[in-house]
Amino acid sequence: MQYTHLGRSGLTVSRLVLGTMNFGMEAEEADSFRIMDAAHEAGVNFFDTANRYGGKTGPGGTESIIGRWFAQGGGRREKTVLATKLYGDMDEWPNNGKLSALNIRRALDASLRRLQTDYIDLYQFHHIDRGTPWDEIWQAMEVAVQQGKVLYAGSSNFAGWHLATAQEAARRRDFTGLVSEQSLYNLLERSIELEVIPAAQHNGIGIIPWSPLHGGLLGGVLKKERDSSRRTTGRAKEALDAHREQIERDADFADELGHEPGDIALAWLLHQPAVTGPIIGPRTMEQFTSAVRALDVHLDADALAKLDEIFPGHRTAPEDYAW
Repeated sequence: MQYTHLGRSGLTVSRLVLGTMNFGMEAEEADSFRIMDAAHEAGVNFFDTANRYGGKTGPGGTESIIGRWFAQGGGRREKTVLATKLYGDMDEWPNNGKLSALNIRRALDASLRRLQTDYIDLYQFHHIDRGTPWDEIWQAMEVAVQQGKVLYAGSSNFAGWHLATAQEAARRRDFTGLVSEQSLYNLLERSIELEVIPAAQHNGIGIIPWSPLHGGLLGGVLKKERDSSRRTTGRAKEALDAHREQIERDADFADELGHEPGDIALAWLLHQPAVTGPIIGPRTMEQFTSAVRALDVHLDADALAKLDEIFPGHRTAPEDYAW
C-alpha cells in the first residue's frame, strides 16, 4: 500500500479510500465486514462514510454496520482513519440537518454512538450550508475538537470560493479549518480543475475524489456489455451514448497499456498532484481487489498526455482564463 499525508496535516492515510456507501444498500453486513477486513489486510487505513448512508437500512445504517465491525475488536478501530459526514436531514424535524451549531453537536454525538467510538478522525461537511455563518460552524467544531470528539475537519462538494471563505474564517479564529475536500473528479468530469483544485492546493487541502469511475463508465463498461446479455439502459445508457467515442478510445488505450480501463482511471487520479486518494465504493470483494490493482499502474508522461487528449478537461485550467 502507498501512503501520503491528508492535505497539509500530519495524518498518514492510504492512497485508496474505502467508501462505504454501499454497505447496507448493495452489500449485506457480513459482506461489508469481509470487505473491511480485506481493506486492512491490503493496508487501506482510510474509511469514509456519512450519517445519511444506509440504503434500505435507513439513514445511519452504514455507520451502525461499521460500528458493529469495530466492536469485534482486534485493533479494527485503532487501525482505521475514520471519516464521516453530516449535512443531510436525518428526519423531517427542524434542526436535524445542515450545519448549525445545534445540529453539529447532535449529529456528531449520534454518529459516535452508531460507530461505537469516542472520536472521529475526519468530520466532513457534506455540502455547503448557505444559511449558517462560518463563525458559528467553526465555533461548534472548535468545541468538538476541544472535547476530543473530532480531530480534523473536511468538506465535500464545495466550490473554490467556498474553500477560500472557510479557510479565511478559520484563520481569523486561529483554527486549522479544512484539511480535505471531497469532490466529483475523474477522467470524464474534470471541472474541479477550474477553481476547486487551485484553491485546495493554495490552502493545503487534500482532494478526495468521489465517483472515480464515473458511475462505472470508466470501469470497462463496453467489455461488460459485450460479455453480458444485459444491456445498459436508462440514464446509464444515455451517459454511455453521450461519451461512447471517448470510452471506446479509452478502452483501446487500456488494452494497449495492458491494463483494465478501471485501473487506468484510478491510476490517473493517483498521478494528479492535488489528490490524496480516490474513494472506491465496492459492493463485492471482487470489486475491492480489482481496485487495489491500480496502485501498481504507472503512467508515464506520454500516457498522461494521451489521456488528456481523450479526455480534454485539462483545457479548463485557470491559466486558460487569459493569455
